[in-house]
Amino acid sequence: MLEIKRATPDDAERAFEIRREAIRGHCIGAYSAEQMALWTRGRASDGYGALMEKQFFMGWFNGEPVATGMLDLASHEIGALFVLPVFSGRGFGKAMLAHLEQVAQQQAIEQVVLDATLNAVNFYRACGYVGDEQAVYRSPSGLVLACVPMVKPLRVMTPV
Repeated sequence: MLEIKRATPDDAERAFEIRREAIRGHCIGAYSAEQMALWTRGRASDGYGALMEKQFFMGWFNGEPVATGMLDLASHEIGALFVLPVFSGRGFGKAMLAHLEQVAQQQAIEQVVLDATLNAVNFYRACGYVGDEQAVYRSPSGLVLACVPMVKPLRVMTPV
C-alpha cells in the first residue's frame, strides 16, 4: 500500500530524482531523445525545490519514496505526477492522483486540470479525465513539449 505524505524541502532532491527516472523510463517513444535530455537535465536546486512549498506529496512504499504529485491550489492544476518505473503497474499513480483529487475536493475545487504527457493520456482517461486536443506545454526552463490539456469535474465535499 502506498503511504502518501506532504513533501518537505528536504524531499526536493529525491522528488527530482523520481521525476528524472520516471521521464527516462516512461516517455521513451513519446518524445525525442533530445527533448528527454533537456527535460531531465539540471538539479533540484535549480528551482524544483520551490514546488515543495505547494501541495506537493510523496508516495512511500516500504519506507522508500516511489511517487510524487502536486496540486496547485491557485490554478486547480495537477502536476508532477511521477512514479519510479520499477514500481509501475501497482496502482501507485492512481493512488496519488486520487489523493490529489481528494485534497482538491476538500478545498471546494469543483474541477481540476492538467497537461498530460503524450504517454500518459490513456492513464488519465481511465481515471475520468477528458481532453483530446494536442497543445504545446512550455516549461519555466524553456522546454517545449507536446501535451494534451485535460479536465475532470469533482464532487465538492461538504463539511459534516
